[in-house]
Amino acid sequence: MKNILIFFLIVMSVQRVSAQEIAVREWQQRAFDFNNRGDHHNAVIVLQQGLKQYPASLPLEKDLVTSLLLKRDFAAAREIVLPLVERPTADEACFQLAGNVLKALEEVKECEKLYTKGLKKFPSSGPLYSELGELLWSTKDKRAITYWEAGIRTDPNYAGNYYNAALYYSKEEQRWRTLLYGEIYINMESKSERALTIKRLLWETYRQMATQSAALASSQTLTPFEKAVTTTFDKASPVLIQGLTTETLTMARTRFILEWFKNYGDRYPFRLFDHHQQLLKAGLFEAYDQWLFGEIENKALYEQWKTEKVESFFKMESFLFNRVFKMNRYPYLF
Repeated sequence: MKNILIFFLIVMSVQRVSAQEIAVREWQQRAFDFNNRGDHHNAVIVLQQGLKQYPASLPLEKDLVTSLLLKRDFAAAREIVLPLVERPTADEACFQLAGNVLKALEEVKECEKLYTKGLKKFPSSGPLYSELGELLWSTKDKRAITYWEAGIRTDPNYAGNYYNAALYYSKEEQRWRTLLYGEIYINMESKSERALTIKRLLWETYRQMATQSAALASSQTLTPFEKAVTTTFDKASPVLIQGLTTETLTMARTRFILEWFKNYGDRYPFRLFDHHQQLLKAGLFEAYDQWLFGEIENKALYEQWKTEKVESFFKMESFLFNRVFKMNRYPYLF
């Protein structure tokens, strides 16, 4: 009898929780609909009313902070979000929201402390590493790259750190890191607006590499992995004497992959190069490189190529977009 009573109480508790979750989602949806129409004032009212019925509901409070940010009532958002991150139940999103509020109020030092605190609680949070790096870089603080690299190491499938690191290294003329991180980002977020920015960056970086002096390349401090990549590409790149086009770059990159797996594939397994090898074996690497570089080099020729190679392009898109590109941890890159 006692066991039956306990079971009954557990079932009733679960049902109450489920009913509350459903009700909270309904309040969230109402607020979302207002925000979607640009009516942030009413979204705030809805969420405040919801919190009267369900005090301390973390989802409602997070949505309220978001709505206040959209409404640009940063002071009110600050009052809610700072106590929120002190809760034992605070998640990564709470720290991200708090960071957005403090950045909006230009409280840089407080924001840095907040992100640092968040990383102590969530030491493998790619988003927090990314946003702390962005905060530091907004003041040209070069510590930013240490956080982006840390984010790549601890959370290798969060795209934002690759994007930021690629841009950073492009300014530092560390071209292989620019190229590798940039191409990884594009494969992770291929349909984002930022992907086009990185495609342009990749093309410009290859152009610089095609014309850079050997002295510049040898003067850079490289990891053993980067030295292997540099050596292998040097062997593959004489074809660029014909000039840098999507076709000649594809030839060089094809030779690079074939040479890499002869000499270094087992020593330095690297997901991006595995991806290239898969595309080569499937006969889709030319289409992939057209997708990466063709539009940047010459949009008219790219559109003509797509018209002539409809089947190849369709197969390549199906190959890319019907799977999730994931990275593994590669400490030897750093």
